[in-house]
Amino acid sequence: MAQTRFIGGLAKAAGVRVATIRFYERKGLLPAPPRRASGYRIYGEETLQRLRFIQRAKTLGFSLREIQELLALRAVSGRTCLDVRERATHKIQDVEGKIRQLRHFRRALQLLVAQCEAGGTQGDCPILDALDHFRALSVRTARAGSPVR
Repeated sequence: MAQTRFIGGLAKAAGVRVATIRFYERKGLLPAPPRRASGYRIYGEETLQRLRFIQRAKTLGFSLREIQELLALRAVSGRTCLDVRERATHKIQDVEGKIRQLRHFRRALQLLVAQCEAGGTQGDCPILDALDHFRALSVRTARAGSPVR
């Protein structure tokens, strides 16, 4: 017989909070569980596996919407590995864009740190001045080809 758990045990086994499980149920990532006569939800091993799938996909940067699409691909007959590959390839492109953006941010911060004279007064701090004018910095960043979100 398959192991069943109450929501607290499922949360512990998956390494998530109870609120996370309820949130995933509301979003349709997890199916509504059967209930005992007492009204308590009971969860099987398949729900634990699905939770682990969701957590692993999140670790790889997939959004909940994208995870829902991946889960749907698994459930629909006639879908191929190519469908999943296309989504993973798109995710790689997203990650590469974020890496470019982070490198740009790092260069901007390095420039600000280089302009900063250690030991100066707060009123003459180029880093604080740049942050006061962050909107201008964001516009320059966007024009440099890196999307600012």
